[in-house]
Amino acid sequence: MKKLLPFLTLLLSFFILGISYGYAQSEQDSVQPVDESKLPSKNRVINDSAYYSSNPYTDYNEAYYRVNRLNEQVGLPPKQYNLRTPQATLEHFILKSRSGNYEEALYALNLNLLPQNITKEEAAILAEKLYFVINQRVSIDWDGLSDRPDGQIDISTSTNKAIAGKPRRSVVFGEVQLGERDIVMRVQRIRFEEYGALWLISANTVENIESLYEEYGPRRLDKMMPEWSRVHFLGFQVWKFFGIVILLFIAWFFGKFVTYLLRKILRKSKRPWIKSIADKLARPAGILFGTLFFYILLDNLISLSGGFANIVYTSLIILIIGSITWFITSFVDYLMTYIAENKIGDVSEEENEEARKMLTYISVARRIVTFLVVVIGGYIIISQFRALEKVGISLLASAGVATVILGIAAQNTLGNIIAGLQIAITKPVRIGDTVIIEEDWGHVEEIGFTYMVVRTWDLRRLVVPLKFVISEVFENWSMTSSHQIRPIYLYADYRVDVSKIRSEFEKMLEAEEDWDEDNPAVVEVVDMTEESVKIRALCSAKDAKTTWQLHCALREKLIAYICQLEDGIYLSRTRVDISNRSENIRNNRNNSSEEKDS
Repeated sequence: MKKLLPFLTLLLSFFILGISYGYAQSEQDSVQPVDESKLPSKNRVINDSAYYSSNPYTDYNEAYYRVNRLNEQVGLPPKQYNLRTPQATLEHFILKSRSGNYEEALYALNLNLLPQNITKEEAAILAEKLYFVINQRVSIDWDGLSDRPDGQIDISTSTNKAIAGKPRRSVVFGEVQLGERDIVMRVQRIRFEEYGALWLISANTVENIESLYEEYGPRRLDKMMPEWSRVHFLGFQVWKFFGIVILLFIAWFFGKFVTYLLRKILRKSKRPWIKSIADKLARPAGILFGTLFFYILLDNLISLSGGFANIVYTSLIILIIGSITWFITSFVDYLMTYIAENKIGDVSEEENEEARKMLTYISVARRIVTFLVVVIGGYIIISQFRALEKVGISLLASAGVATVILGIAAQNTLGNIIAGLQIAITKPVRIGDTVIIEEDWGHVEEIGFTYMVVRTWDLRRLVVPLKFVISEVFENWSMTSSHQIRPIYLYADYRVDVSKIRSEFEKMLEAEEDWDEDNPAVVEVVDMTEESVKIRALCSAKDAKTTWQLHCALREKLIAYICQLEDGIYLSRTRVDISNRSENIRNNRNNSSEEKDS
């Protein structure tokens, strides 16, 4: 039950938000709920054998559409109807439809694109269908509708003078999605002979009424519910709320069943990677199918209206897209991890260069694919909001300004992302490489979108921005080969026999298992000071870690050897010349003896 609580909370939030939105819309005198039990069926009024007249539009005029015929099926609108402005026409249609007078509401429709043999009763049915669609899916912005015959919006100025502009002959009052396209609802200014100009709901909008009603008309339960269950609360039928709750429970159990079934099927597979992926994919798949099931049930059984419908359906689509994105990213993440762990060798061994290269490619590919999936999912989600979609189009139109602003605000982040792409292409560093960054020695543990993680020898973690890797100097001991040569420096007395040290070092090196035998034993005098000579011995091994261990062991043995060589007389020492001082002391003693004898 605790797992179900978030779904119920989400549903209640949608319900309260939708009710509030719907109530606010009704306060603005928009549209009112209708009685679905008395609505017409989804059968088309217009049959395929209907007779259509020729194109009614004649010569062009920027103030109105001139036609040579107008609504011959039902006759011209009576003079008492006010259809002189866009707002007046929609008010006439909404108010007459709200009161059930569809035979009067139809005069606000332009029927010129409909068959000539359509009757007045059939036209009234079309008006009723359009009213239902508007009530379900369109939120009319009455403040944005012009109440002037020329269709212009009054703009107040400080001087209270009129602002000149072109008259409008087409005004949009709503948009409804139908399949892959958007149906734009308009009112248009029409002039027929000497009748004068008037505003009517456009012929293209009227032509799409049947298709819109088939898509958004009453659902199965809308006509089946008894009259007593259609009680309204804040503009919302109470039975629909309880119906949504029941459908939510059904969808939740369906999602749990899909999760259980998918997990059981995957665990029966003979392939290990499919077994281990069961838990990662079962949960997002259950949420995805549960949400889809709820969406299908809701769309086929219960009709929602106004702002509440937009909120619920948009939220469900967002949840579906989010579930698909989660499913894909989980699958990609696990698949890449499985390949890295089971199909690639041990990257801790530095000589395994191919494994480290492949792991780097997989790490970069996983992040790129995840990034692209999230971006595409986010774009699809944003496209569900028309306001945000228009903002996106505006940003594209002003791409220059947006690029400058984005570049200034996210300069470091974008720089690191671009540096990550450069690293993926040029490969100056790979996962598992041994690097020295600002005197810190460690192994590359992870390469992300914007940073690189280095594990130091003392198990600290250095988080290095990728921009630093591209623009600054650092040492990569594994870039071309993991093989390494390290020097051992010793200081000994000038009298030391270097050949003896060289011979002993060769014996020591041959006795070490870590020596790779790629480089011979080398002992050289590379420098000197006032007190000693500086001797360098070179050793090599397969990787940096092994070379360091070999270096430390040989240095310890060389120091012990020099200490034992002739009782340590060749150790570095400080010399003081005291010959003159001894002679002075002897002379002083002789003088003292002579004085006593005398």
